[in-house]
Amino acid sequence: MSFEQVVRIPVERVGAVIGKEGGTKRFLEEEMGVKLAVDSKEGTVTVKADSALKTDPFSATRVIEAIGRGFSPQKARRLLDEGTALEVIDLREYAGRSVNALARIRGRVIGLKGKSRRVIEELTACHLSIYGRTVAIIGEAGEAQLASEAVRSLASGSQHKTVYNSLQKARTKRKMEKMFLWEGTSAETIEEKIRKLDG
Repeated sequence: MSFEQVVRIPVERVGAVIGKEGGTKRFLEEEMGVKLAVDSKEGTVTVKADSALKTDPFSATRVIEAIGRGFSPQKARRLLDEGTALEVIDLREYAGRSVNALARIRGRVIGLKGKSRRVIEELTACHLSIYGRTVAIIGEAGEAQLASEAVRSLASGSQHKTVYNSLQKARTKRKMEKMFLWEGTSAETIEEKIRKLDG
């Protein structure tokens, strides 16, 4: 069964998909057994594969979408790892049609000198790209969900400190879960120990 899907990306990101001397395009084609037809005027990339079973066209479309959302090809390649998710948040959900509101929300997510974005990336081990009207997140599925919640909270007007504290708490909880699982502690005991930590 053949596969064909068109991925729309901003025209100014087409060069990033092609890469220096066609390097990124070639890597994607070889790595995932697909053929890419790039239309630089329209900002479309058509992903074709003879068989979706023997190749990985779905990962190819996700990597291309991530590059289109502002990620470098190196960061976007992380989507080839099993269990890695791509989440895209449209900030217009929070800003409506107001250009000023969109700029303000983008500023909140980025933070002063990029602090907010950096804190979210560090506490979730995710990559964030704030590009145009969207915030895109690449990371392990559970971590990407946390990063997404943090971005949505900031976009909704939550205080930075509140969001950071919430992320820190979630990070500590995950570390404890991993530690207890490694020790072979039962799920019930883990929950009980974490409840005690939460006070």
